[in-house]
Amino acid sequence: MSNNEKNVEKTVLIERRGQIAVVTLNRPTRMNGIVKQLEFELRDAIESLDRDPGVRAIVLTGAGRAFCAGMDMEQVGNLGADDIRDVGYMRPFDMNRRPDYQTRYSYFAASNTPIIVAINGATAGLGLVLALYADVRFASENAVFATAFAQRGLIAEHGVAWILSHIAGQANAVDLLISSRKINAAEALRMGIVNKVVPHEQVLDEAIAYATQVAETVSPRSVRVMKRQIWEANFQSLGEAIAYANEEMWHSFQQPDFKEGVAHFVEKRKPRFTQV
Repeated sequence: MSNNEKNVEKTVLIERRGQIAVVTLNRPTRMNGIVKQLEFELRDAIESLDRDPGVRAIVLTGAGRAFCAGMDMEQVGNLGADDIRDVGYMRPFDMNRRPDYQTRYSYFAASNTPIIVAINGATAGLGLVLALYADVRFASENAVFATAFAQRGLIAEHGVAWILSHIAGQANAVDLLISSRKINAAEALRMGIVNKVVPHEQVLDEAIAYATQVAETVSPRSVRVMKRQIWEANFQSLGEAIAYANEEMWHSFQQPDFKEGVAHFVEKRKPRFTQV
């Protein structure tokens, strides 16, 4: 390793807390603005944690006063049109997942591990894209949200028109995208963009507590299958979703976690799920 490599500060930090991994975007002086190093480090972090059977939930947050204010503006001016086609971001995350979830940002959905976001401040542009591709979103009462793309002369990037319409509805997606107006946490909650708003100093603790509940009280196999069901449902008819669920239900009945799920309830004790 060269001296230059040794001196490069990590833009993504990982902290293990038992079966929980806390991933922190770590460019606080730049409001965690996205640069290529951060993109690659975040991708590597999510992939490595998803492969770790000891990790049952991931909490993603930002250092400092922002979650992520989008692409670092110092980098935006140097980007060429071909950046959007950079194949370095397009390697498959999980070959068993549909191509829709193999792209530069949608890979969160390909992770088998639930990703819970603790939105601790400003969330705009690509920062909002990251948050929307996660599974559950907790927001600080101080959080502010904006799409921002139209204000930069850009368009709805990386599938955000699709994912925002699915989460918040078409009317809200149109509003936020074409106006680029800022909304506060309370309005984001009303639109369904976040699941819960909490006092600022509690947002990370709330997300970790939720992740801990998932890690300690439910079958990780069930979570993995249900996360896939939810994301696949975006492309299925009701009949296809039912057929998929029936097939997975048949497999569930054959698993040790089903037997443990019944046993711990009957015996009135904490579960000891083992499958991932």
